[in-house]
Amino acid sequence: MKQKTHKGTAKRIKVTGSGKLRREQAGRRHLLEGKTSKRTRRLKGEEAVAPADVKRVKRLLGRA
Repeated sequence: MKQKTHKGTAKRIKVTGSGKLRREQAGRRHLLEGKTSKRTRRLKGEEAVAPADVKRVKRLLGRA
């Protein structure tokens, strides 16, 4: 059977040109009034997927 991309993962993780995996940081969607400005600034931008998870995520994206 044909392998399918896991769409939930595909919406959350981008693959760079060199094949690295990038993700948004958690904790910046809601309840921001209770978080300090310092904390919300720190959560800006993208982060690399943890090395322990790369193999599993690539398989979900159909790139294993």
